[in-house]
Amino acid sequence: MTLKLYYHPLSSFCWKAEIALYENDTPFEKVVVNLMDEASRKAFLDVWPIGQFPVIKDEARDRLVPESSIIIEYLDQHYPGATRFIPADPDAARQVRLRDRFFDLHVQVPMQHLVDDRFRAARGADRDPTLVDKMRARIATALGMVEEEIGDDWAFGDTFTMVDIAAMPALFYADIAAGGLGPRTRAYLERLKARPSVARTLQEAAPFLKEFFEVEP
Repeated sequence: MTLKLYYHPLSSFCWKAEIALYENDTPFEKVVVNLMDEASRKAFLDVWPIGQFPVIKDEARDRLVPESSIIIEYLDQHYPGATRFIPADPDAARQVRLRDRFFDLHVQVPMQHLVDDRFRAARGADRDPTLVDKMRARIATALGMVEEEIGDDWAFGDTFTMVDIAAMPALFYADIAAGGLGPRTRAYLERLKARPSVARTLQEAAPFLKEFFEVEP
C-alpha cells in the first residue's frame, strides 16, 4: 500500500491519525510499534530517529510525515475524501488549528502525566503527587472551558473536523484518568464514540484498554 502508519493501538495521538484515515476510508498499512521490544524499537528508530509515533510513510510521494495534527493536514491535502478536516476559509481554519492544539496541549498532555504516574505506582516506583495535583487542576480548567463552549453537534459547528478528531482521545482518556466531564461534554463524547471512524478505532484498541485500564471502550 501507498501509506504506512507506524503506531500503537493505545496511543491517544495515534488514534488521531487512525480516525482521520478511517473517516475517509483511506487505504493504509498498519505497522505496530512496541517500544519495549528491542527489534521493534530499532526498526522504528531506523524510520524516525525521534522515536515518537504516529508517523506516516507515503511511499508513492516519498514523504515521511510525523506528528498527528500534521498527518491529518497532510491527508486532507493529498488524500482528501468526503470529510474535510480543515475548513477552506482561513479564519475558520485557524480556529480549527487552535482548538486542535487546545485539546492536545491542555487535555492530552496533562492526562498523559496522570497515566504515567499510575504506571509508576503499578511498578512500585515513587509517585509525584505535586505534579498529579497540578495536572488535575489544568485538566479541570480545560474541561470547564469545553463544557461552556461545546455545541450540540460537533466541536466547531455542525461539521466534523480535526478538532473532533483531537477531542475524542483527549476526552476519552481524561475521563479515565481524571473524570469530571460535564453533562454536555459527556454527551459530546458519546456522539464521537458513535461515529464509525471512531468506533472502529476503539474496537481495535479494546483488548489493550481492557489489559491496561480495565475499561470497556
